[in-house]
Amino acid sequence: MPAVRVRNLRKAYGQVTAVDDVSLEIEEGAVYALLGQNGAGKSTAVEILEGHRKRDSGEVEVLGLDPADGGRELRDRIGIVLQSSGIEHEFKVREAIETYGSVYRRRRPIDEVLELAGLEHKADERVGTLSGGQQRRLDLALGIVGYPEVLFLDEPTTGFDPGARRRAWDVVSNLCTGGTTVLLTTHYLDEAEHLADRVGIISDGSIVAEGSPQELMAGIGVSTITFTWPEGVGSGELDGVLPEDAEVRGNAVRIATPTPTAAVHELTSWAVAHDVELPALTIQPPSLEDVYFQFANDERP
Repeated sequence: MPAVRVRNLRKAYGQVTAVDDVSLEIEEGAVYALLGQNGAGKSTAVEILEGHRKRDSGEVEVLGLDPADGGRELRDRIGIVLQSSGIEHEFKVREAIETYGSVYRRRRPIDEVLELAGLEHKADERVGTLSGGQQRRLDLALGIVGYPEVLFLDEPTTGFDPGARRRAWDVVSNLCTGGTTVLLTTHYLDEAEHLADRVGIISDGSIVAEGSPQELMAGIGVSTITFTWPEGVGSGELDGVLPEDAEVRGNAVRIATPTPTAAVHELTSWAVAHDVELPALTIQPPSLEDVYFQFANDERP
């Protein structure tokens, strides 16, 4: 049995349909990343799975239980990291973990939680003195203190520096190795690409693309060529070499193409013939970002 199973989930607010016939499954020990722009329906769907919001129709099971009436049995087996938690600032970090962790029948030792969250040196500091990134680490600590079988992570690494993000990824990977199932929402597409076994992209309340990151990226079939506009070369000199849909922003050029070998050959042949270098010339295979912007009804920044 999958750890999470959703069939034909629907939720509307008046005339606005927030979640429209969503179906998905998450296997035990897997990471499922649910991606979409703000207002796409991610939060509503996740809140229904957490048991915090009622659905209009459809079937939902988390660990074999309906979250609408799972009660203590379900809450004792899941962990939740919200976008913001509002932990009392007067608590010391250790006190906060002890207090919130006390609601679970089974819980990790406090020192282990502190180490996993990277807060061992802040254990006796008050929550109100922590930086934003450190407070997010505390949110993560509270989410994992109860040995969750299913962990809901809502933008878990917002405010983290690059090193802290990587450490958080390691924590999530290690939890999954131990059997924890993770439902992740994030705007960091590299995070989803690194962590997720499967990705679902939601737009206007519906899942519009789903699969492993590798499957989704292979389905795009478009690579990206980038380079810096050569100094001393007029814009007209590359006419006929650059495709009409090439993006030129300042001196940065971006070409999306299903035939990168032919496109690079044409560019470099022109450059060699004119004794010109193409600074920072790179070829990037399709990324999860490319998949996202194709399906998510969102615009590239």
